[in-house]
Amino acid sequence: MSPTDYTHILTKAVDELSDNQSYRGLFHQHREGEPLPSGKSLERIVELARAILFPGYFGNSTINSQTINYHIGVNIEELFSLLIEQIQAGLCFGVENEGQCNCQSPCRATATQLAAEFISRLPEIRRILATDVEAAYYGDPAATCFGEIICCYPVIRAVTNYRIAHELYRLNVPLIPRIITEMAHSETGIDIHPGAQIGHHFTIDHGTGVVIGATCIIGNHVKLYQGVTLGAKSFPCDEQGNPIKGIPRHPILEDNVIVYSNATILGRITIGEGATIGGNIWVTESVPAGARIVQRKSKENKG
Repeated sequence: MSPTDYTHILTKAVDELSDNQSYRGLFHQHREGEPLPSGKSLERIVELARAILFPGYFGNSTINSQTINYHIGVNIEELFSLLIEQIQAGLCFGVENEGQCNCQSPCRATATQLAAEFISRLPEIRRILATDVEAAYYGDPAATCFGEIICCYPVIRAVTNYRIAHELYRLNVPLIPRIITEMAHSETGIDIHPGAQIGHHFTIDHGTGVVIGATCIIGNHVKLYQGVTLGAKSFPCDEQGNPIKGIPRHPILEDNVIVYSNATILGRITIGEGATIGGNIWVTESVPAGARIVQRKSKENKG
């Protein structure tokens, strides 16, 4: 083929890809002063939050009790600035997806207020994360110290992102909470929706392949193993046949529940307090408190 033939192919591809029917629903129309959230900035936000919540383990490793106030102060200042920018971008995204044509409502003042409110919740986030570290340590005989849990265990990275994202979700910040939990999903293989409600002393052993849906409610002292799915059994639809958004459709796990590897629990059912769900089981009905649900052993054919 001649160079002219290649030019024709490239020009044709550009024209087809630029046709507004081809990118319908896939295109973000930029408007001055209304940026999309930045993945790079959100990664930095998570880095800063981890350094604040677990000083010395993340961020500057030379921190000590004499310098901790300074280091946390510097990190908080940078975190606050980045949060304002990214929350404002998230709010603009939310307005656009509500069909409005400008970004007057989610102004910088609103983003600043939400960023400050989030930072005020960091002490409580640390308090509950400390219980998650305890749960992981006391729940694993292979663990040697809390430091090993914080540095090595994927559950701490995933749950840290989740607890950060959940507070932003509670503040009604669009998009950003989901990006933050999906960052942890990519990093650890643990998929926790920021809308899920999870109590204290929560842990996931190993962790790979765990899925926790948006409307899950998980109590205190709950332990999951790898491959567990807390999902929806069905999706009620509206008159047009589209799934109805926002309705409770995921399981409730009460306090002190243990779910072993590769169990699948679906629908708005309740797993009662102290119940144990064995591995590789499909559960679609509520389980009473204290119950132990395991696979039935197949009987040998003695014929």
